[in-house]
Amino acid sequence: MGVPSETAAGVTGLLIVNADDYALTEAISRGILRAHRDGVVTSTSVLAVGPALRRTAGWLTAEPALGVGAHLALVGEDPPVLTAAEIPTLVDRRGRFPLSWRAFLVRAATPGRVDPADVEREFTAQLDVLTRDHGLPLTHLDTHQHLHLWPPVAAVLVRLARRHGVGAVRLPSSAATGPKGAGIRLLSRRLAARIREAGLVAPAGYGGLDEAGALTLPRFLATVGRLAASRAASIEINCHPGEADDPDRARYAWDFRWDAELAALTSRELRTAIAGHGLRTGGYADLPG
Repeated sequence: MGVPSETAAGVTGLLIVNADDYALTEAISRGILRAHRDGVVTSTSVLAVGPALRRTAGWLTAEPALGVGAHLALVGEDPPVLTAAEIPTLVDRRGRFPLSWRAFLVRAATPGRVDPADVEREFTAQLDVLTRDHGLPLTHLDTHQHLHLWPPVAAVLVRLARRHGVGAVRLPSSAATGPKGAGIRLLSRRLAARIREAGLVAPAGYGGLDEAGALTLPRFLATVGRLAASRAASIEINCHPGEADDPDRARYAWDFRWDAELAALTSRELRTAIAGHGLRTGGYADLPG
């Protein structure tokens, strides 16, 4: 099982470097592919609602060593796959998702305001876009802004993973101090139990939530070192690389450092550090069952 375990002395641990938001823009997708070809990215998570999906999905077929997962969305600037009439509790009057996880949780914390059946319908539609319409074989499921930490969303995600024969789910966590970090770790432990009970797997160690959008080389090196010291048998670090000049990114007010992350991911220093910590890079398909 991937949740949780530790390496025996002298055994090399698995590091999955997963790039999120494939298909958000063409330049982000190109940056992810460069971070795979010239760097340490081994896996990516694809947005079915991404505006660039039709133009970029085919690029993945030329990268057989790059694992592909579904980055399922209930928040963000891009519209859902289904109409407002089909998923009324997930969208506003214009048929738009909430912009952020905070806005989603305000709604979801109120009984009856978010119908899990709507979540399942939209997630199923997104999975159909990726697998049926674009023929992408999926190694794992995760969510945009880590919404599957929320138990009702987690229940849907795990159920769909089993239904679609996807054996792995991301297990986000946090090393932050204070109430937010403690709350995330509590939800992560509950998610780990749900994944394990469903017979699915997840990496035992995780980084990327606290550092989202700012995994510059110094922070990446620190994150790798911290997680390697935990002696987890498997680790995921999720990141957000992209090309520097990207006019399509103007509609996303995230203040992410996509180009700095791309520079880190393709640096010799990071590759050397990963090897020095006794980690081998791989994908979700390499997790022990």
